Amino acid sequence: MQSQKTQIVIVGGGAAGLELATRLGARYGRRDHDIILVDENRTHIWKPLLHEVAAGSLDANLDEVGYRGHCHKWGYRYFKGTLAGIDRTAQRIHLAPILDDRGQEVVGEQELRYDYLVLAYGSVTNDFETPGVRENCMFLDRRADADRFRDRLLDQCLRVSRAMSADETSDARVKVSIVGGGATGVELAAELFNAADALSHYGLEVFDRGRLKVTLIEAGPRILPALPERLAESARDELQNLGVRVRTATPIVESTDSGMITGEGELIEADLQVWAAGVKAKPISGGL
Repeated sequence: MQSQKTQIVIVGGGAAGLELATRLGARYGRRDHDIILVDENRTHIWKPLLHEVAAGSLDANLDEVGYRGHCHKWGYRYFKGTLAGIDRTAQRIHLAPILDDRGQEVVGEQELRYDYLVLAYGSVTNDFETPGVRENCMFLDRRADADRFRDRLLDQCLRVSRAMSADETSDARVKVSIVGGGATGVELAAELFNAADALSHYGLEVFDRGRLKVTLIEAGPRILPALPERLAESARDELQNLGVRVRTATPIVESTDSGMITGEGELIEADLQVWAAGVKAKPISGGL
């Protein structure tokens, strides 16, 4: 009787999960091991690049990795699914039903056994339960989030461009507020200005980077707190030279339709609001 293969299940196809599945597949192949990568998406794009996708300076279609083609090449299997729970006693994971864009079930709840289980399902943005953030702010957790921001940015740029065409004296601006002075917030703020010059390719002939009003808001005393202060100050200078308004020691207590409310009650107006003020572990609906 043929012995059962050792089954290794990796939940999460991000940078860690995909790298692990690739290395295990390359080392063990399919002979004695069944290596399974589970992810709710069909493709992988490196999360630190999402700010470039959002600004439009990176075409995600050229940089993403398709799990189905990749797994065939590297000796593992791919399952599309979302982790719903873990039965440690039976050594099984439960995957939620897969629904289409109309909410209709494509595949029902699935169950996978494991001999070894690796949880690499990543993080999501932490809104710290700040009122209005979920309703009014955009996050950059997934490619879909970056695409949505890009669409809204282009729509707002088009509005401003049309206003300028109708009235040369118009003072219309595209106002973007970014909360969080870490790597994501800083890089997005800079990338918006770097990408602004390319907007003429989208039919915005009269638009220029001078019409962008980007505010980077950080609750702490400085941006990029993980870096040495000298580098953080240099980054701040570069941002300000680009035209970014950097606000430090400015906690946000609420997000509204009109913009951000600071701890001192000031309204920082914004057409687009991005929340990048920290992360937390991605929740599992069925618990552990």
